[in-house]
Amino acid sequence: MSERTRGLKLSLAVILGSSLIRALACTWRFRVANDEAYRALSARQQPFIFAFWHGQILPLLWLHRGQDVAVVISSHRDGELVARIAERLGMRTIRGSSSRGAARALLGVVRELENGGAVAMTPDGPRGPAERFATGALVAAQRVSAPIIGIGVGARRCWRLRSWDRFLIPKPFAVVNVRYSAPTFVNAASAREAEGEASRFEALLGDVVLAAERA
Repeated sequence: MSERTRGLKLSLAVILGSSLIRALACTWRFRVANDEAYRALSARQQPFIFAFWHGQILPLLWLHRGQDVAVVISSHRDGELVARIAERLGMRTIRGSSSRGAARALLGVVRELENGGAVAMTPDGPRGPAERFATGALVAAQRVSAPIIGIGVGARRCWRLRSWDRFLIPKPFAVVNVRYSAPTFVNAASAREAEGEASRFEALLGDVVLAAERA
């Protein structure tokens, strides 16, 4: 397949995918809790990191559309579609992952935070293992002294894909519960020490996801 043909197919997939997401997401009803802290940080242009599991990215892309959040998305070919759709929803993208372009992605995240921006990261992406907190977000947060805000999503009426992350797609007219954690700082004096915080932040995300699901 030529590069031109591949590019045309990707462009078509982006248009169709964006249209389908908009049509579906417009029917969702969001119930949001504990969002005051991140809104206050945004108003003061103080940097922070949103962290959430990879399988919950779809409703959050829609909820935070147009909010000038920079999203870290895999440099793999399968991440290109997600990146293009995120950009069509008014987000900026930082390309890279733990398995490809990690140094470039970390540099992009740090620069964004130093400029007072908000960054969204899936610490178990792009390919798992599911619900295991990789160290990239922790290292970036430690370098800039920025807090991490965990997000959990729950929807009783949803589809779950048979993928490694059990990708969540709320059904039409579903109620989508979204819960935010308190801003939480990495307790470390160096990047190496920050890596030891993974279990604490896994627990933080686990708690906020459970709260969203129970809601």
